[in-house]
Amino acid sequence: MLREPFTFLNLDDHYLKALESPWYKNLVLFENLISEETMHFYQQKGLVTMHLPVTTGSISSPMGRGSDSIPVKVCLQGIDTYLADSMQFMLEYGCRLHEKGCYYLMPSIRGEQADQRHLCQFYHSEVEIPGALDDIMALAEEYLRYLAAGLLRLHSDRILACCGDVRHIEEVAGHSAPFLRLTFDEVEQIMKESHPQDITKYIQYEDGYRNITKLCERELVARFGVVWVTHYDQLAVPFYQKRDTEHIGCARNADLLIGIGETIGCGERHAQADELLCALQQHEVAPEEYGWYIEMKRRFPMQTSGFGMGAERFLMWVLKGTDIRNFQIFPRFNGVNILV
Repeated sequence: MLREPFTFLNLDDHYLKALESPWYKNLVLFENLISEETMHFYQQKGLVTMHLPVTTGSISSPMGRGSDSIPVKVCLQGIDTYLADSMQFMLEYGCRLHEKGCYYLMPSIRGEQADQRHLCQFYHSEVEIPGALDDIMALAEEYLRYLAAGLLRLHSDRILACCGDVRHIEEVAGHSAPFLRLTFDEVEQIMKESHPQDITKYIQYEDGYRNITKLCERELVARFGVVWVTHYDQLAVPFYQKRDTEHIGCARNADLLIGIGETIGCGERHAQADELLCALQQHEVAPEEYGWYIEMKRRFPMQTSGFGMGAERFLMWVLKGTDIRNFQIFPRFNGVNILV
C-alpha cells in the first residue's frame, strides 16, 4: 500500500518529491473526480454554478460567539478587505437569481494554523437551495453517495493501492436510507452515560453554550460510522443559522461526522431581516458590515438552506488518512513563505 508521504514537512523540496510520488499522482485524479462529479450532480438537479469573488467585506465567521474560524484581512491598494472564508452569503444571493439554487467548488482561506485536521486554505464544495434543513440534509446525503459511487466506478483500484480497503465507500454508496441523526442533547446524554467522570473531554461548556470536542467526534464515528449531529446550541454556531422554534435555544443546523469528524456542515438560514438582526445582536456581531445582507432579506425574503464540504476532509475519509496536510498538492501554511 502507498503510505501518506508527509513531504510537506520539508517545504524546500516538497514540490520535487511530489512529482515522483504515486500518492500525488492519484490525488490529482481524485481531485478531478470531485470537480467533475460535483458538476454532473448539480446539473442533474438543475442548479447552476457561480463565478464569485475571493474577497469580501462580509465574512461568514466573524470573531464573536459561534465563530469557528479566524478571518484573513488583506489590504488591496489601500482598502482593507477579507479573503473569503466562505461564499455562502453570495450563494444565498444567487438563490434569488436562480430558482433552483446554486453551488461552487472554490478555495476558502482562514487564519488559523494548519494541523492534522485543519488547513489554512482548503477546497470548499458549497451549495445553497430554497428550502429547509431537512431538504439540505437530504441533498448532502445524496451528494455524498454520488461521489462515493463515482470513486468506486473510476478509481477503486487506486483507492485499494492507497489504503487497502473500499468497504467504507461501498457502504456509503449503497446506503439508501437516511443516515443516523442524533440531536446535540442526545449526544450529550450518550457521553454522560459513557464517560460520567470526564464528560468535559467530550462536551465543552463555555460562554453560555455547549459544543462537542474532537475526541467526541472520533468516538461518535467509531460507534456509528456516519452520523449527523443536529440542533447545536444557538450560540455554538455562527449567527446566520436559524433559530429552531421547537428545540428552544437550538439552531436549525447539522454536522455530518465521517472519517476524522465533521466533514459536511449544513444549516437553515434566516428568511427575514428581523430574525437576522436579532441573531447578530445575540452573537455580539456588529451589523454594519452586513448591511447589504440584511437589506437583501428585508426586500427579498426567502427561506434557503445550504451545506459546505471540505474536499480534503472528504478525501481523508476516502483514503483513511491521518493528516490532512498530505491531501494538498501545493501546501499553504499561514506565516510561511512558500514559493511553489
